[in-house]
Amino acid sequence: MNSHRPTFIQTVLFLTTCFTTLMAGAMMEGVIPWETPERILEGLPFAGSLMTILLTHEMGHYIMSRRHGTPASLPYFIPAPSMIGTFGAVIKMQSRILDRRALLDIGAAGPLAGFIVSIVASAVGLAQSEVLPVAGEMPDGSIQLGDSLIFKLLSYAVLGVDPSDSTVLLHPVAFAGWIGLLVTALNLIPVGQLDGGHICYALFGDEKHGIISNTAIPVLIALGVLFWPGWLVWGLLLIFLGRKHPPVVLPFITLDAHRRRIGWISLGVFILTFMPVPFSGF
Repeated sequence: MNSHRPTFIQTVLFLTTCFTTLMAGAMMEGVIPWETPERILEGLPFAGSLMTILLTHEMGHYIMSRRHGTPASLPYFIPAPSMIGTFGAVIKMQSRILDRRALLDIGAAGPLAGFIVSIVASAVGLAQSEVLPVAGEMPDGSIQLGDSLIFKLLSYAVLGVDPSDSTVLLHPVAFAGWIGLLVTALNLIPVGQLDGGHICYALFGDEKHGIISNTAIPVLIALGVLFWPGWLVWGLLLIFLGRKHPPVVLPFITLDAHRRRIGWISLGVFILTFMPVPFSGF
């Protein structure tokens, strides 16, 4: 397969995901697309923001893969009948990664690029969001969103409020940014072949990666029992997907100081974006 041109199925999945996220965004605006299809473009702010975040994340991986001569597919987007219209996107690595330098670059590029775009979307959207007092009634069907450290900081900077002390009705662009931050956290969990697993393997090697990966799984399961059931599902899924990481071709090549800094910055981004209870109030 030519990794530099989209296949038919990748094109169809991308266009379908554009449509499903557009539908989701329109419904956030109170539009029922099958009743008033002429209003579907009201979902464009959400869909455009979310698709840009996901595309930036995956292209970060893809560009770094090409830079290091590691064959990789263009992104496969996953449309879904969910409240956001998608289950994300993935790229497929088509060969083993040469060394830990390439692994760090490829693993970190996606979440860091997506993180930056998510911050921009969150800030722009927060500036258009509505702040209610704590006593204010939430609209019917509203979902309470959790706050990561970075989203709290952005709320302070843009709105001058602490989300835990006020009710913020997020603009769809801010919601897309919030989802982007959650996606960043999920990808940076240091398990198996997630982006966080790639980074941990590159930083610490095979043995320590195994220890970290095997420790993170029960932590996720405990978080699922104590805080949010979604973590339990995620932990069980990661057990199924595998906790081990395939070796690089040249394991004796170590990271330079710059790449080590990038690795630690990526782990710091994980701390900034992680939230024990992403959703509540269903």
